[in-house]
Amino acid sequence: MIGYTCKYTPVELLHALGAETKLLNSEVLDFEHAESLTHTNLCCHAKAFLQQSTEVEELVLVNCCDSQHRVHDVLKAQGKHKLLHLITLPHADEPCARWQFKKELLKLYELYSTRANSGFDRQLFIVACRQAAPPDADKPFLALLGARVSSQMLKFLQDKIRYPLLDLTCSGNRWLEKLPDDIESMDFEVLLDWYAGALLRLIPCMRMTNVAGRRVLWENENLRGIIYHTVKFCDYYGFDYARLKKETNLPVLKLESDYTPQALGQFSTRLEAFMESLAPKVDTVPKKATGKKLYAGIDSGSTTTNMVVLNEKREIVASATVRTGAKVEKSARAALAEVASKLKADLDGFAAIVATGYGRNSISFADAAITEITCHARGAHFLNPGVRTIVDIGGQDSKVICLDSDGKVTNFIMNDKCAAGTGRFLEMMARTLEMDIEELSAAGLVWKHDLTISSMCTVFAESEVISLIAGNHGTPDIVHGLNKAVAAKTASMVSRAGGRAPYMMTGGVARNAGVVRELEKKLGDRLFIPAAPDLCGALGAALLALEK
Repeated sequence: MIGYTCKYTPVELLHALGAETKLLNSEVLDFEHAESLTHTNLCCHAKAFLQQSTEVEELVLVNCCDSQHRVHDVLKAQGKHKLLHLITLPHADEPCARWQFKKELLKLYELYSTRANSGFDRQLFIVACRQAAPPDADKPFLALLGARVSSQMLKFLQDKIRYPLLDLTCSGNRWLEKLPDDIESMDFEVLLDWYAGALLRLIPCMRMTNVAGRRVLWENENLRGIIYHTVKFCDYYGFDYARLKKETNLPVLKLESDYTPQALGQFSTRLEAFMESLAPKVDTVPKKATGKKLYAGIDSGSTTTNMVVLNEKREIVASATVRTGAKVEKSARAALAEVASKLKADLDGFAAIVATGYGRNSISFADAAITEITCHARGAHFLNPGVRTIVDIGGQDSKVICLDSDGKVTNFIMNDKCAAGTGRFLEMMARTLEMDIEELSAAGLVWKHDLTISSMCTVFAESEVISLIAGNHGTPDIVHGLNKAVAAKTASMVSRAGGRAPYMMTGGVARNAGVVRELEKKLGDRLFIPAAPDLCGALGAALLALEK
């Protein structure tokens, strides 16, 4: 069994020589083995490949990028594989490049045929080439573009979306051109010359000199949207993504993975919101009983659970906010009990309840679950139809949501991989400064000396704050530095999302006057702050319950 990873690997030639091949493209639980062999800053896909390299005794690698060359050097030093061969890949398709690549193919042919004592089976080669045909794309579909995606991530994405998903990543778009008519009788070296050219004429990966041919990946009339995947720290595909955004008007969702099992909840929210933006008509929410005139939305967040109840006139008749504890359902029922007490009603008194937020799928009494992206957009548009960008900073995540004139989501980005710049970050800093969150909000408004907190990591920022305290800096000055750091991180998210005025700020951090003031400076415009900014998502969910 020969393991490989690059799409330019001549697998058809190997099959014709009687070899079995295996694409080593799985996620791994950790990089312990890989990091014992090489440095920790190596590309995460390369480290995952090193972890999997023990599964096979033979490997054929391609120096498509420096990390694969490094993998070869590490494995060569180990000396544990019966076959370890590195192919030199030309980065262009021209006569000289094809001649050079043909020599590489001949070298591999001679090496393997001698070692395995096998000959070239032309029929096996033809069958293998015909199997490398482009997929059927004559019906509406979504495309997965960008850097290679693990087999586990691909299955997760395919299970989540409602359209067929075609893997068009650098390892997925391996389609050979039509075979020559005389392939049955073609001289072997002439055949290898054609084959070398066919491989070099594959849709180019981002390591090739001319990547213009990648446009074919997003020019199909049946393409409805793009999920763009990048591998952590792979700059090549960062450039490709920036180019793609300029050259297409299709909806694009960007995801980044590191070849380890991800917190799927993070990806689930993005995917579900993306699908809702592609098909904005949310499925009808079933009514519990006729004649009921109360509609509720419940936003189960990481820090608080908020509930809003509307009547049929779209008037808020009750609301509640409780802390989200260890049990999502328990917190949701506590919020329900609070509004039910105010309204003197029970669960049967509600015509429909829509859940949103991270815990939306764990609330058993809700009739439907809709992402917080869609719900925040609906709530914000209801409160102020002129708003075009929502900045939502909650307990453990930040979002920027861009809207059109109809309130439809046109783009969004989320920061939910760490607590940097969120309410939890500010709570931690308040604890370090021995203040409560309300005191922190007011303190940053009366600063005297302009301090800068350079780190947004909660742990490192706390160390900076402790150093500033030791340096006898005033608490208001330190808080002002924290506010500036949060505002700078948030403003950069607005810029990346393509946000524009008018702006609205929602979430609990919108109550922090110091952060609001600094963010307004960064954006160069005023922020519209709702009367109850932390209820916007629940309000949107209630509106969707009423409307759908």
